[in-house]
Amino acid sequence: MRYSSLIFATLLIVICGFFGVSCNRQAEARREGCKIRVGIVFDIGGKNDRSFNAAAWEGVKRAQKDLDICLYDVEPGNPTSIEPAMRAFAEKNFDLIFGVGFAQGPIMQKVAADYPNIKFAIVDGVITDKDGKPVPNVESLVFREHEGSYLVGMIAAAKSKSGVLGFVGGMDIPLIHKFETGYEEGARSVNPKITVVQNYVGVTDAAWNNPGKGKELSLAQIDKGADVIFTAAGNSGLGAFDAVEQFGRDPQTGEARKFVIGVDSNQNMVKPGFVLTSMVKRVDNAVYAVVKDVLAGKFSGDIIDFGLDKDGVAYAMDDNNKGLIPDDVLKKVEDAKQKIIAKQITVTNAMAK
Repeated sequence: MRYSSLIFATLLIVICGFFGVSCNRQAEARREGCKIRVGIVFDIGGKNDRSFNAAAWEGVKRAQKDLDICLYDVEPGNPTSIEPAMRAFAEKNFDLIFGVGFAQGPIMQKVAADYPNIKFAIVDGVITDKDGKPVPNVESLVFREHEGSYLVGMIAAAKSKSGVLGFVGGMDIPLIHKFETGYEEGARSVNPKITVVQNYVGVTDAAWNNPGKGKELSLAQIDKGADVIFTAAGNSGLGAFDAVEQFGRDPQTGEARKFVIGVDSNQNMVKPGFVLTSMVKRVDNAVYAVVKDVLAGKFSGDIIDFGLDKDGVAYAMDDNNKGLIPDDVLKKVEDAKQKIIAKQITVTNAMAK
């Protein structure tokens, strides 16, 4: 192993220990012969949240397999650990550094300015200069979550027997309002009289990592009549899965009495039969595309958005939820999808208000 690799390994070990972060073991030794080195800093939910971070992890892992990159990752134990981890990658002159989550925006803004020759990409955030223009060494990856949420809202309203739906958001911020607003608009396109009960886990970063609170809010929504709950709360949303499972299945039909809709990654397999569908954000495809562009010398340093037209958002269908959604409902949802792409249906973007 080269001496420089030993220095880098030592640096990351110090960061892991001092700042309370969890580092991938492969970050302790540099593999020789790779084309580029890529570092990814997750938010505090961690890469195994089976949601947003997991989707980003899937994308860079696929890039590692297909494109011969050296991949290093850091899972911060708290928000104060993010900047030191990002700077550690930059100090070693990495070719590309990812930050996962809008909260890393201010941090990446500072770090990218200090290392203008290094390429950065942020998922769910937008970084611009003082004139509002994109920063040349940062790509901002954003998604039209409201479009995918509209489609799962249609599915939820068609499935609901009570006429009451639930929405559990993580942090009470405009980004998550996009999910909620799209969901409500899609539901009301099917049933104008539908009621949507909404709650948020909190107003700090801790809101993404509290499944106990997510379950508590979901049970309260069920008490108010909700029989389908859409969660956009990261790891906290897993509590909604436990809540609907608690009500079991109808003994005559064998079908779940209550349903949850997953988010970001395909979560249909988390509680098979209790997950109506998942509103998938193809974060995996977005980060993979950035790595590919860096290798090809096509990194643009721009704001790139992903909607239904680019398969950036979608609803998930597989063997786990096949049969839960009737074909006639799926046909209406697909028709709406095409109308959104053709701009015949406009879904409100709550962040643009």
